[in-house]
Amino acid sequence: MQKVKKIFRQIHVIVWVLFTGLVSLQLYTDDHRHWVPFTVGFILTALHVFYSHFFLLTRYLGKNQKKAYFLRLTGIVLTGPIPFVFFHPKNTDTWDFFFGYYSITVFILVPIFLFLSWLARVTENLVLNTIKKEQLEKQAVETELHYLKSQINPHFLFNTLNNIHTLVYKQAPAAPEAVMQLASLMRYMIYESNAPTVPLTREINYLEDYINLQQLRYRKSPVVELEVTGNPDACQIAPLLFVHLLENAYKHSPARLEPGDIKVKVEAKAHSLAFQIQNPVGTNPQNTLEEPGGIGLPNVKKRLALLYPNRHRLEIDNSGETFTISLEINGTHAHVHERETHLLHH
Repeated sequence: MQKVKKIFRQIHVIVWVLFTGLVSLQLYTDDHRHWVPFTVGFILTALHVFYSHFFLLTRYLGKNQKKAYFLRLTGIVLTGPIPFVFFHPKNTDTWDFFFGYYSITVFILVPIFLFLSWLARVTENLVLNTIKKEQLEKQAVETELHYLKSQINPHFLFNTLNNIHTLVYKQAPAAPEAVMQLASLMRYMIYESNAPTVPLTREINYLEDYINLQQLRYRKSPVVELEVTGNPDACQIAPLLFVHLLENAYKHSPARLEPGDIKVKVEAKAHSLAFQIQNPVGTNPQNTLEEPGGIGLPNVKKRLALLYPNRHRLEIDNSGETFTISLEINGTHAHVHERETHLLHH
């Protein structure tokens, strides 16, 4: 905002310098004998009327103080012609000359510069208010994105710590690896996910850590089957976008899961990214994994609407036995980075 105000001040200086040069040049080329004092008087009157009214509008524009405004406006109108009359090269010692030039200035010059000052003030207010509105909207979007991105089921972390505690207590060989996976997961959440986009491979690594930590709850072989195809190294994606869909799959699956019951497919195409996740639907509500704090689909839908407007397709299919979510995002290379950079840092 201060930068914009500085630009406006520079514009004011440039315009007045050019205007003064134009007036003096015109008088000089017309062989005006007293072009210097005439120019000085004309410019001083213009500056006095323009900026007195300009700052008067700054104080009273949009406020219900009409009496104070018009009282001070009258003072500007009455004092405006004084510099022009004072520097006028012709004899203004007599009252007839004085009132003659004074009247001409009041009815011709003063209204012109009053209008120009009003136009300048309204234009600046319009630009500044537009920028302020955009900044507030950007701040609101940043806040919402940060809030949506930072949400992860706290119950998952609580269960993971309990499971790791059990592994440590039993001195299980898997305990150190579980600690490292949790550390990697937390590091990604706290530090790396602050970037507008991350490589798809890093997001997949995060999902793998999440899956491995969730697997501590199950004794059987991995209940999640993760399949990655294409070239994920060439893709950029908004961080922490898929984990809520994966969390949703765990939450709404039966308590007893068989190996490979939850299927996750990630396909990195030439100019798009396809993500699909499928999980069995629990038939007995008492056996479903109800985890407090899950935000799942609403979170993902909001982030997609903010980050990929008109560039994504989200399909949800519930057959009664399986629950499938298919997501396709177009432009997952440079365009994604440009979109989020514009959204967050414009």
